[in-house]
Amino acid sequence: MRAALLGEALGTFLLVLFGTGSVACAVLTGALQGLWQVAVVWGFGVTLAIYASAALSGAHLNPAVSLAFGMLRPRSFPLARLLPYWLAQLAGATGAGLVVLVVFGSFLERFEAREGLVRGAPGSERAAMIFGQYFPNPAVFGTGPEAAALVSPLAAMLVEALGTAILVLVIFALSDPRNTAAPEPTLVPFFVGFTVAVLIALFAPITQAGWNPARDLGPRLVALLAGYGSVAIPGPQGGFWVYIVGPLVGGPLGGLLYERLVRPLLPGKPPPGTEEAAV
Repeated sequence: MRAALLGEALGTFLLVLFGTGSVACAVLTGALQGLWQVAVVWGFGVTLAIYASAALSGAHLNPAVSLAFGMLRPRSFPLARLLPYWLAQLAGATGAGLVVLVVFGSFLERFEAREGLVRGAPGSERAAMIFGQYFPNPAVFGTGPEAAALVSPLAAMLVEALGTAILVLVIFALSDPRNTAAPEPTLVPFFVGFTVAVLIALFAPITQAGWNPARDLGPRLVALLAGYGSVAIPGPQGGFWVYIVGPLVGGPLGGLLYERLVRPLLPGKPPPGTEEAAV
């Protein structure tokens, strides 16, 4: 278990470091231009994080993924491991947020001064978005009542649930030994990362595309520590819960759709001794 928890903490640290670092780089320096560039860095970051940690823990790196496996594939991931995995993932994500704060701290202060932003005041989401996530995307739509009217907390939660459901469905498909169309296991991390990149490209204008409670909550706690106050937690419209509830609802639903609708239609029988054969 110690190795697995280390793997989850390390992998989530790398995932969040590459992901939030790409957002910080885009918002604070302009070195990354356009949503697709950020999405690609995010996606490759996910891929590298999985390669670095999969041999230790299976590389869930996401509480929603762990919950889906615990509920739907308990033989391979017993529910007793869920809370320790969640804590390790949150620790890794928080550590990554701290690193981003330290590395980009001077650029953050420069950005705030240039844009006239005061930490914790309305509108400072435009800076805090390098840590936690906001709806709609402050870099695209700005802040204030007109922006808030575009996406309600419920709508944002549903988008987060939808994106996470798609991600987990793909992960279940890629890791299913009965799916003969899936790539070789050593290539699975690339396709998981590519899935994340595509989902970010589609939905980041709406919610910043989290799909991962640890990815949001860990850096959001760092933003709280850095002085963003209620802009960090509970966030505008009290909406920080969106990035916890949405993925935790959507992840198991995506896995359930695959297990109950897709997998039974696959040709052939599961290999003897696998979890699928025992179900």
